[in-house]
This record gives sequence, C-alpha cells and structure tokens, in this order.
Amino acid sequence: MSGLKNDLLLKALKKEPVSRPPVWMMRQAGRYLPDYIKLRDKYDFFTRVQTPELATEITLQPVNQVGVDAAIIFSDILVIPQAMGVEVLMEEGKGPSLPKTIKTKKDIDALNTENAAEHLKYVLDALTLTKKELNGLVPLICFAGAPWTIFCYMIEGKGSKTWDKAKQFAYTEPGLAHQLLQKITAITIDYLKAQTKAGADCVQVFDSWAGSLSPEDFKTFAQPYLTQIADAVKDDAPVILFPKGTWYALEDLSKSSASAIGLDWTVSPKQARAFTNNNITLQGNFDPAKLLAPIPQIKQWVKEMIDDFGAQKYIANLGHGITPNVPVDHAKAFVEAVKEYA
Repeated sequence: MSGLKNDLLLKALKKEPVSRPPVWMMRQAGRYLPDYIKLRDKYDFFTRVQTPELATEITLQPVNQVGVDAAIIFSDILVIPQAMGVEVLMEEGKGPSLPKTIKTKKDIDALNTENAAEHLKYVLDALTLTKKELNGLVPLICFAGAPWTIFCYMIEGKGSKTWDKAKQFAYTEPGLAHQLLQKITAITIDYLKAQTKAGADCVQVFDSWAGSLSPEDFKTFAQPYLTQIADAVKDDAPVILFPKGTWYALEDLSKSSASAIGLDWTVSPKQARAFTNNNITLQGNFDPAKLLAPIPQIKQWVKEMIDDFGAQKYIANLGHGITPNVPVDHAKAFVEAVKEYA
C-alpha cells in the first residue's frame, strides 16, 4: 500500500485524518465518457470485460480524464454467476439476462463454487495490468456483487422493479435460498481474496437490490452474508459495503468488519452519522441525477454535502452509478468541487 502518490482513499478507510475527502464515482469507468463509447462501438460488453488490455484502458479513462482519487476496475457483478456455470447475456441498452434460471435443489447442487481465480483469471489479469499502468498514481478498487443481489438475478433471470420471483423463492423455499446464498458467498469470498492478491487496494460489495427487502428480511437474507464477506476479507484489504436502500441497517452494519458503508440519497448525511454513531467511514450519497444541474449548482450541492457529512471519515461519491446522460464536464465539476473543499 505504500508508494501511492495519492492515498486519500486508504486514509479515509482507516479513519486517519485527511486534508480533504477522497472522491470517486460508481460506474465512473464507462457509459458517459466519449472514449468509452468508441470502444463500446467496436467490442461487445463481455469482450471489453474479458480482455485485460481493454478493461485496463477503460479503468484508466476516468482517472486521466475526470481526476478521481481512485480507479475501479472495469468489470461486472455478473461474472460470478458465469464462474458458477450460469450463462449471462448482455444486450446494449437492455441490461443482463440469464436464460436458465435457478429453480430447484438440483440446479443449486450443480453450481460450481471452486476455482474462482481460475474462472475469473481475466479480471485478475486486468487488475495486475491496471496496477502496473497506474504506477502508484491512485489506489485501485475491485468489487463483487453481494449474495442477495446475485441471487436475485439467478432466480429472476433479468432485472426487475419488484424482484417478485426472487422474493417468492426466498419466502417459500428458505432452506434452498440459504443454500444458494451460501454458495454465492463462498465463491465471492474467494474471488475478492484473489483480487486483493492481484493488486486491489480495497474492495466494494454492491448489494444493489438489498432495498427490495423489508428490514426483517434484510436481516435474514442479506446482512449475514455481507457480514460474512467483510469478516473473511478484512485482513486482506479494506471492505466497503454498499447495500442500496437500507438506511434501516446502518446501525448494525456500522458494527461489522467493514471499513466503510456506501449510502444512497434516501438517507441524509446527519441521519447516517447518527445511525452509525459516527464510528465508521461513510461513502456517498449524491444523487447522480443532480449531475445534470448547472455546474455552479452542482458545486454548491457538493459543498453542502461535505459540510453535512464532515470532511473526516468520509468518501465523496454518488448514491448510485453515474448515468450515461451526464456531460463529462459536469462529472469533472463534481470531482473538482470535492478537491476545492476547504
């Protein structure tokens, strides 16, 4: 970890004093950058993910063009189902689909949970190459999807607003649901550990669909697996947990082994600090849609956000991924506003 020219992110994760908060953006490597669109027009999605040179090039774009304080590897959360033997298709503009969903115990028993590093070697190769290219400029973040979110895709077969099928499976077949969640957890832990060996300075676990669960059901089907991952990986690298839409779990999660919790915009900075007793680093929670506002307004809102969170034990970020319609100079303005914070 030494030898970094910019270690603000790692300092914030260790709760060490910083001159200003570090800043990066979820989905910063991708859809809103013209140079990314050129590559997208040339290569299909999984070619971009599975070719280390392309993944590295895409990962470096926002570091060089937007000025963020960390790189996050260009990949996808659905590489885990692929490694488990499930087909994943990705259609531009339509999102993912999994033609063969998990329905029975036999389907779950047939899933592979071994050799994550072998199956996902292309991600690890991209990490190693990116680390070399970064040459200590900023830390490198790697990530995985959380078990509940991956479970949702594997049962549902595609994106959903309500995740009815996934929830029905969890509620009617809880034993099988936990068997599947545990399998996903096991391979995810191996994958994250392999990432840290390949050069990731910290890891983030995206639980994008956690907010579809009630507080009680989150405690049953999501939280135990998030906690298990944080416990298993904490000695390898700092862990950021991002269970979107679960402000009600902040107090519990603040007592976990995670180094930070990512927040969406449904909780205010002051509430989040109160729920977590100010004893963990918080990350977020700017609404990406606000990046479409005029630049002076963006800068004003960013300043207010940092004022509310406080500059220490805080990582400036969005409350979810940056959207494709955000102008690059607006993304830059967000980053600059954090860098200008005094």
